[in-house]
Amino acid sequence: MKLTILVAGALAFAAASSARATGFATCDSGPRDGWQSQEKLSTLLKDKGWQIRRIKEDGGCYEVYAMNEKGERVEAYFHPRTLAPVPRGAKDHKG
Repeated sequence: MKLTILVAGALAFAAASSARATGFATCDSGPRDGWQSQEKLSTLLKDKGWQIRRIKEDGGCYEVYAMNEKGERVEAYFHPRTLAPVPRGAKDHKG
């Protein structure tokens, strides 16, 4: 019985941990209805010469995995309202 409870607790903790933000940056982004689209961010970055691999939400920011205009792999954060770059380590960035 104790083993079952222990295993269930460990699984619940693992599920909750994987759903959390990485903590590399967070944005004070407000309600989603004020966010610009990921497609707009993708277009903006492609126009600068970036090759986008993936865009996802993390910590209230858009997290972008790409190759920049110099051919370097980057993991960059952008504020979803302004699409302004967010420095790594920024907490509750206002954009």
